[in-house]
Amino acid sequence: MADGFNPLERARWLRAEIERHNRAYYELDSPLISDAEYDALFRELLAIEDADPALRTPDSPTQRVGGAPLPEFSPVRHAQPMLSIRTETDFGEGGALAFDARVRRELKLADDAPPVEYCAELKFDGLAMNLRYEHGVLVLAATRGDGETGEDVTQNVRTIRELPLRLKGEAPAVLEVRGEVYMRHDDFARYNAAATERGEKTLVNPRNGAAGSIRQLDPRIAASRPLSFFAYGLGETQGWTLPATHAGILDALADFGIPVCGERVITAGADGLVAFHRHVGEARATLPFAIDGVVYKLNSLALQEQLGFITREPRWAVAHKFPAEEATTTVLAIEVQVGRTGAITPVARLAPVFVGGVTVTNATLHNEDEVWRKDVRVGDTVIVRRAGDVIPEVVGVVVERRPPGAEAFRMKDTCPVCGAHTVREPGEAVTRCSGGFSCRAQRIQAILHFAGRRMMDIEGLGERYVERLVEFDYVHGVADLYRLTLGDLLEMKQRADERDGTVPETVKAGQTPTRWAENLLAGIAASRRPTLARLLFALGIRHVGESTAKTLADWLGSIERVRRAPAPLLAVLPDIGATVAAAIADFFAEERNVRAVDELLCPEIGVAPADEHAPRPGLGERLGWAELYAVLGVPRLTPLRAKQLAAVVDGATLAREGVNEPLLSDAGLPADVLAALADWLQGRGHRGLLAAVAARRDELLAALPPASALLPAAAPLDGKTFVLTGTLPTLTRDEAKALIEAAGGRVSASVSKKSDYVVAGAEAGSKLERARELGVAVIDEAALRDLLARQQSPQLPGETVEQAAERAEHS
Repeated sequence: MADGFNPLERARWLRAEIERHNRAYYELDSPLISDAEYDALFRELLAIEDADPALRTPDSPTQRVGGAPLPEFSPVRHAQPMLSIRTETDFGEGGALAFDARVRRELKLADDAPPVEYCAELKFDGLAMNLRYEHGVLVLAATRGDGETGEDVTQNVRTIRELPLRLKGEAPAVLEVRGEVYMRHDDFARYNAAATERGEKTLVNPRNGAAGSIRQLDPRIAASRPLSFFAYGLGETQGWTLPATHAGILDALADFGIPVCGERVITAGADGLVAFHRHVGEARATLPFAIDGVVYKLNSLALQEQLGFITREPRWAVAHKFPAEEATTTVLAIEVQVGRTGAITPVARLAPVFVGGVTVTNATLHNEDEVWRKDVRVGDTVIVRRAGDVIPEVVGVVVERRPPGAEAFRMKDTCPVCGAHTVREPGEAVTRCSGGFSCRAQRIQAILHFAGRRMMDIEGLGERYVERLVEFDYVHGVADLYRLTLGDLLEMKQRADERDGTVPETVKAGQTPTRWAENLLAGIAASRRPTLARLLFALGIRHVGESTAKTLADWLGSIERVRRAPAPLLAVLPDIGATVAAAIADFFAEERNVRAVDELLCPEIGVAPADEHAPRPGLGERLGWAELYAVLGVPRLTPLRAKQLAAVVDGATLAREGVNEPLLSDAGLPADVLAALADWLQGRGHRGLLAAVAARRDELLAALPPASALLPAAAPLDGKTFVLTGTLPTLTRDEAKALIEAAGGRVSASVSKKSDYVVAGAEAGSKLERARELGVAVIDEAALRDLLARQQSPQLPGETVEQAAERAEHS
């Protein structure tokens, strides 16, 4: 670091600066800097704290990203009970009238006494929470629980970016804030859309999403969920003179930097409560979050104390709820939409119906299983619920009104956008288009993935440029990136600026900046010679991440061998199971993907892997027929039976001649196994698959390099699985991973019985504990470097690993 650099002072400044920008973004809705600049500040603070953990404070913004998973939540006894409030069952104005009459009666007010002053608020539909601040720092967050004892969810609540980890101004010694954790409608919709695209489980509704996120044992999950908070009251306080009114308390909490909803009023008498209830009911559908009613409270704290409590409910407050927001309508059609990653979602087109304050014409049906579970058909009368959610849903069907001949829904086997075949993997609810970047619906996401830092690493090609290139038809596939000219980029920018009304003054004056376009073209050109692993990762094949791409590149050595390999040949490679192998083979079986890859690799474009090589020498051992038979998916053909089968017949012969029962029976194969094998061979395409496996196997064996006098130098780490945890003294995670993979090892994200080593550094977390539980070897960076040093000393024939290492030390 530069002379005079003070990490302590820099960390303090960064914390204050990041919190200043958080307030500008979340409280004032007026960001002062770009997301990239904010991220740079955050990463710098994180690096300083990682280098010296003693500088990490409880109120640091870095504590919002989520810590290590918890084994369970610890119980927390509330200093003051978190009590519930009474609910008025009359959804009309009678609920407000009844509460005011009850308050006046219990205060013993005469009929001609002035109206009572109330504070009227919204009743949020989320999860009640108690936040404890000591000397201004958030030290504890606990759920309501049974009112007396809740659960410690501090790590999860710290991930809510709206919440201050340190209060503004002069804070009391102790301040407990009561409020609600909730999820906004737009955040909920964005999260579910992204989850659907990824094929992950969606959240049922904002309330369940908020409650479920807070009760995740892994805080990183909570950190990934878009949670918010509103305060509505107090628990224990020490060292603070309370304001005289409830409204004053809310104003004071807002001054401390705690989020408080602005949709509240101070009003007098029953008429004011009725007006507020009516106003909120009318505005409910436009609110950005879910509510299920309003809350009335005596504004005067002195009068609250005078009325007190009855059993476990305050006499001075009541919840006045709204009726549920549902309606019935007719399904006009069931159509499907294709998302940015190929997920296909059925959508019900509805006869227009007014529900939740808006006219609804569409409702999501989530996936094919959901359509079948609810048995929704065209012509059905259905119950639709909105409840303020951005995307209405079909709750159920009124079967008694079903028209005769209504047919059950069936997902088509082709994509409605590009015509590619659709795929639904075992165990998944989502059906996907296989068209990849040849499908217009997926094009933007596919190109962004292709250009990513760990893929083709095209510097400067961000989301905004990709969206415009696709929108204005400059790019239809990834190969088109390499055809772009300076004129194309400048024209694209001009068209986008004119459409958005953002033409810079310099451009109006005739000065057209070109440096950005020239830099982008240079970034595209620099990506023409990627490693094979990067290119395979960039293609966006489902289930093929960075590690799998490296395995394919290492073992097969060329993109042509990868794309020609049938699924069983891929399934015998390390850590590539049947699902991943099928996804790879399916990608290259789709004609549109083949054309797109051919176009990318053609001489005109010039993209070519820089490191193609012969297949890995150990591949021959994995291509034995016993191993291949075992992954064909033949019922009853266990590894033992596959070995018996391979001893008497090879795949080419079996595909050509079928089951020779006398020969195979003599080899010890039971009749039920032979019957299952014969049935499998009769299955559609199975003989052709087996013949293709045999042909490709022969090609791969012929391409293997000649045997060497030395055993492979990668022997010490070859096939070993490593897990990295904690901070290593001199290596970053990426550096350690690169060294391990270069030596033939593999780096996994999680610890299992199959792990060979856990490399642990400072502040190693749950992975270290898991390794000890499973008996996995734990080593430090020095031991890892010792293993890597053996890499430099290949074994001589007949020599052990240890002898090779010892010989290297004495040479």
